[in-house]
Amino acid sequence: MIRVFRRCLLATTASILLTLSPVHAAQAEDASEIITEAAGLRPGDYLWQPERAQSGEVEIVVSVPLQRAYVYRGGVLIGVTTVSTGRRGHDTPVGTFAILQKRREHYSNLYNNAPMPFMQRLTWDGVALHAGQIPGHPASHGCIRLPLAFARHLFAATQLGGSVHVTDIAPSSPEIALAMVRPDGAYTGMGGPEEPLADN
Repeated sequence: MIRVFRRCLLATTASILLTLSPVHAAQAEDASEIITEAAGLRPGDYLWQPERAQSGEVEIVVSVPLQRAYVYRGGVLIGVTTVSTGRRGHDTPVGTFAILQKRREHYSNLYNNAPMPFMQRLTWDGVALHAGQIPGHPASHGCIRLPLAFARHLFAATQLGGSVHVTDIAPSSPEIALAMVRPDGAYTGMGGPEEPLADN
């Protein structure tokens, strides 16, 4: 299944390159390198290339089936990481969420004071992005676990109110992943609540 996904990913990237101008083709070819590397990530691995985009809104797309998160700045892919989402019975909710709260050091008040380093809250009932173990499958109580170093990088890059899109679809490429969650109506397969931003 992973091999099939990689072939589809490379074929999609190649077809995009053939239809672009020379300048955009060079940028897309640069993007294809991070995309190709991302296909081979093992649990706990990540790629972080913030120099690919110096400014713009940061958006995060989390694919539950792929156990991957894609980070974009100004629409440009700057990071890909393996994640661990909620296990059966503690499913991570899908939808578009705003980052409600950020804390470098945080402990769960629901699960035995468990540490949640570099916590970025997505819901007031306990779902957040944070550093944690990445076993290669859904294993959390609903949160989205990230590798520690990646969680630190992401924490520094995001702002309160930033968009985190969680989907139960496996996109065939990062370009499609972002299109899936954009609110312009181009893709309508998502759904779910967008929670209000905290006043703090």
